[in-house]
Amino acid sequence: MMQRRRVPKKKRPSVFKELRGLIIKIVVMLLLVALTFTFVYGVHFVPDAHMSPNVRDGDVVLFFRHARDYDIDDLLLLNFEGERIVRRVVARAGDSVNITSQGLIINGAAVSEPLVSGQTFRLETEVEFPLTVGPGQVFVLGDARETAIDSRAFGPIYARDTLGTVITVIRRRGM
Repeated sequence: MMQRRRVPKKKRPSVFKELRGLIIKIVVMLLLVALTFTFVYGVHFVPDAHMSPNVRDGDVVLFFRHARDYDIDDLLLLNFEGERIVRRVVARAGDSVNITSQGLIINGAAVSEPLVSGQTFRLETEVEFPLTVGPGQVFVLGDARETAIDSRAFGPIYARDTLGTVITVIRRRGM
């Protein structure tokens, strides 16, 4: 006579164990998101209209914290007098910048600026033109040229002192 072997029944995990596993996974995911947005990316709510019409007050920008090798027309985030501001790179290290009645002159050539509203003019500050952007520096301007506080007021800035490159703009209006 053959004897039947008894196959042990598989225990089903308890609801508590499954719920605990789910909670652990959610906590790990939230921790990863928090770390990513603390050390790699950042979010900033734009409080002013100095980059209008391209970045408006109330918009949200996502920026990459580790980019410091800026190209012309890159948007970057920087601290100015305790506030975070978004500005556009118009000149890099070694470039000659001048502002005349013709507008913005970079390396002796007038710059066509389709993204800009208003005229580019000098501000009455200690920044003297023409100037040459120093090593490791960038010259930044706001897109709303007639109202923006930018390198015309505070001069070229060191790229290492910026907060990062804006990688996307999210319109908050109408949401």
